[in-house]
Amino acid sequence: MTLSRHIATAVAFSAALLTAGVASAAPEVGKAAPGFTGTDTAGKTWSLAELKGKPVILEWTNHDCPYVVKHYESGNMQALQREATEAGYVWLSVISSAPGKQGHVSGEQAEELTETRNAAPTAVLLDGEGSIGKAYGARTTPHMFVIDQDGTLAYMGGIDDKATTKLADVEGSENYVRLAMADLASGQPVANAVTRPYGCSVKY
Repeated sequence: MTLSRHIATAVAFSAALLTAGVASAAPEVGKAAPGFTGTDTAGKTWSLAELKGKPVILEWTNHDCPYVVKHYESGNMQALQREATEAGYVWLSVISSAPGKQGHVSGEQAEELTETRNAAPTAVLLDGEGSIGKAYGARTTPHMFVIDQDGTLAYMGGIDDKATTKLADVEGSENYVRLAMADLASGQPVANAVTRPYGCSVKY
């Protein structure tokens, strides 16, 4: 290989590393939440910029994941969705499973899941290309993010402190999302602003 080709290869490799670093930059609590634009099951476009002035909750989900099943079969996720939307939150469930991977669904299938599970998100975003998930560094299903009305990331992490698939563990668990909403409602900083997410890996 000639010297010029060595240099070209090295430059390309460095550029790839730099691009990867930018793409994987983790969101930070207390700073502006990563912007995104996504399409829901009805074909409507949602963007974080257009939601400024409203608090937002992002929920990464995969209906085949046993950790997600735990929170839906127990009714825990649905109750939290209703509680949040009644408090003025926009709740966006995000499906980042890639085509051919576990949890990937069409818009029609996602709407059927919402109906049969009696779920109550504001909308379900189809993120099969993973752009929203990667912008947020979403690692698990569920993985939860709370954004305040100014567009600042206020909480990110697990839904609660019981990292199991047991339905019985929902009762008595410390629900970090509910606590974050309570702190924001009282005008206080979120006490547990970053926790460890648990669940199945997001199927990018």
